[in-house]
Amino acid sequence: MNDDRSRVISAASDGACSGNPGPGGWGALIRFEDGTVKEFGGHEAQTTNNRMELQAVLEILNCLKNLPLHPNLTIRTDSKYLINGMNNWMQGWKRNGWRTSSGKPVLNQDLWQLLDRARLSNVALEFVKGHSGDPDNERVDQIAVSYSKGTYSELNSEQKLSPNKTIAGKRNLSATIASNKPGPETLQKLLTRLDMASHIAKNGYGLDLEELAELIETPISELKKQKKSWEWRDWLVEPIGNSRWRLKFLQQKTSHSEEVQNGRSI
Repeated sequence: MNDDRSRVISAASDGACSGNPGPGGWGALIRFEDGTVKEFGGHEAQTTNNRMELQAVLEILNCLKNLPLHPNLTIRTDSKYLINGMNNWMQGWKRNGWRTSSGKPVLNQDLWQLLDRARLSNVALEFVKGHSGDPDNERVDQIAVSYSKGTYSELNSEQKLSPNKTIAGKRNLSATIASNKPGPETLQKLLTRLDMASHIAKNGYGLDLEELAELIETPISELKKQKKSWEWRDWLVEPIGNSRWRLKFLQQKTSHSEEVQNGRSI
């Protein structure tokens, strides 16, 4: 995301879960002074509604670190659990070694600790009642619910639009990545990335999550959900252990399939 434009003026987050625990999703958006909007969304196969609420605002905070912010910026949420945890409970948890006043381990401690490190002193949380007609709250709820159901939302990517724009379609991670068609002004950047991907695949280099996310311009939170091989453009992205990945040309995948069918191994 570019950081040389107008400031972020507002943000919103929400989480959803089918079954609680069960399949979950989170949705988030940020708005800029120039009228553009950036939306986020993610899915977890087995989680809770509270975890999705925390994950959504964590994604926003990590994004805001690299952007110019309006001094009155707040993150709007309908989660009192999130607000109370950040504003009222966290200091006590930390004093008690991340235990509650009754001595029990704090639930969702991993996310709370990430939020504690990611928090921005000049960005406050603002409560908004869910399903009360607030456009941004309704939109992030729509995104979160769609992800919780596995029907990934068509997210707006920094385009001017009405805050109550509806979801346009459904897609999985590979389809979402493949659909990011570049305009002429980004073509050179794309070619550089593709050349780099080709070089990485040719030499058999392994990539960690951060490196892979930068190469294919996909949030790390999305990549963490991938456990099996999947396709990106002309490559097969396959896990090699220890949260590392390797690129292979798709024709290598075809050759391997043909050899298996012929009873040969590689």
